[in-house]
Amino acid sequence: MDVVDINSLSKSVLWATFAITFLLGAVMQKTGFCSMGAVSDVFIMSSWERLRQWFLAIGVAMIGFALMSYLGLVDPLKSFYTGNKFLWISTIVGSILFGFGMVLASGCGSKTLVRIGGGNLKSVVVFMVLGLTAYMTMRGFLGVIRINTLDTIFIAFNTPQDLPSLLSAPLGMARSHLHLALGFMIGFAFIAYALASKAFWTANNLFAGVAVGLAICVVWWVSGNLGYVAEDPNTLEEVFLVTNSGRMESLSFVAPYAYSLDWLMMYSDTSKVLTVGIVAVVGMILGSAFVSLATKSFRFESFRDAEDTGNHLVGAALMGFGGVTALGCTVGQGLSGISTLAVGSLLALPGFIFGAYLALCYLKMRHAPNPCA
Repeated sequence: MDVVDINSLSKSVLWATFAITFLLGAVMQKTGFCSMGAVSDVFIMSSWERLRQWFLAIGVAMIGFALMSYLGLVDPLKSFYTGNKFLWISTIVGSILFGFGMVLASGCGSKTLVRIGGGNLKSVVVFMVLGLTAYMTMRGFLGVIRINTLDTIFIAFNTPQDLPSLLSAPLGMARSHLHLALGFMIGFAFIAYALASKAFWTANNLFAGVAVGLAICVVWWVSGNLGYVAEDPNTLEEVFLVTNSGRMESLSFVAPYAYSLDWLMMYSDTSKVLTVGIVAVVGMILGSAFVSLATKSFRFESFRDAEDTGNHLVGAALMGFGGVTALGCTVGQGLSGISTLAVGSLLALPGFIFGAYLALCYLKMRHAPNPCA
């Protein structure tokens, strides 16, 4: 049996992740793809275009992941999102807090990286506060609070918590076939909604949704196929290389903030290595910066006043706590997780939207009575 060169394969995984996220950062900068902007556009301008971009990306990611699963290119049961422990309270509370926070902080985790690449100094502050809060929620005192309160309430399924696993026995269908069927049906439903409006049919909108959805799929393949080793020569166990969770991962932008700060601060510690999440953070920033500089849209932007500063600090902290508690952000749960048809991800998506809606109501309330009536 051939001996796997772990170091060389790990580098291939990291370079592939960097290339994908560099392009993704460029796409998001060029097209304006933003989950927070999607909700605020509906609320403020009654414009549904960016929400349709997001839903198109979800549909593409669902169908792509279902195809890869059916073809045996990835194993969805080895992903981060399909465990049998359904933390429904944590998911609801975390997603609402994250949604609220991303409005106060002018963007979700991915948008923050894109804005940093465009010269936004406010987003640099958001990055640091979000990362520190996320780290405290994973391993610090906020983590102790989370584990001893919200995480104590859960449902333990007898199967993984994705829809194909839960429904295969009741429906009498093989899990792989059901996953393909559900992935196509639900994915096409999201795509059909996105494409239902003829006004949405612009090159920018279509390119944004399709490119983001495909990026999620490709990172799944990089992590779950290219980076998968059935038998690590050092441990003789299967391993997914250079992932922080030790499992198959796609893109998410909350915990990787924390890991990025940890890697930078503990760089001399040889146990701290680059991972898919950390490299994705760098790729997103540099891809966005490339487009900003090329289009001459790069400009420095700072806080407007004390209230603006406070909003961004609070918003970043809410995203750090909420994103870890919900097991992901609007990309982590709202694209990567939902592509696996995990129940938790399907629950988190409306939570993000509702939290953002509440924050928009709060901000508007400061200027007008009964803004959400």
